[in-house]
Amino acid sequence: MTLPVRRGRGPVSGWAPFRELEELRTRTDRLMHSASPFPGSGFPRTEAGAWAPSADVEDTEDAYLMELEVPGADRDRITVETGDGELDIHGEIKEKERTGVLRRQARHVGQFDHRTSPPPDVDTGGITAESADGVLTVRVPKVEKARPHRIEITG
Repeated sequence: MTLPVRRGRGPVSGWAPFRELEELRTRTDRLMHSASPFPGSGFPRTEAGAWAPSADVEDTEDAYLMELEVPGADRDRITVETGDGELDIHGEIKEKERTGVLRRQARHVGQFDHRTSPPPDVDTGGITAESADGVLTVRVPKVEKARPHRIEITG
């Protein structure tokens, strides 16, 4: 973070401490989102200008449950796709029309993109997604592990 430039002996003009705090928060959020939700899968990639929503990942016995914060997103504007070993969730949150003057905006609007490479033990054909109360829940089922069994020798 850069310090404001002081000109003359008067008060600092043009210095916006809240804007600088918001920029620091945005940078910190980007750093926190750079860790992939699935272990060992590297860093998620986003398209230029897109942001990555906050996400929780729960590893259950039979699936990975991803919960992404997308308040105000219409489910028709969200796409969940798989291909080339990646899970890609992207969409758009439209800015709502306002009648008054917007004094502060802390929520994200515009294009969002969340990409990750799931572990090899998942069934990509069985992925489901549902949206409720501003949270998109994506269920990525695990494949059944092969159970050991005894093979009888003949002959």
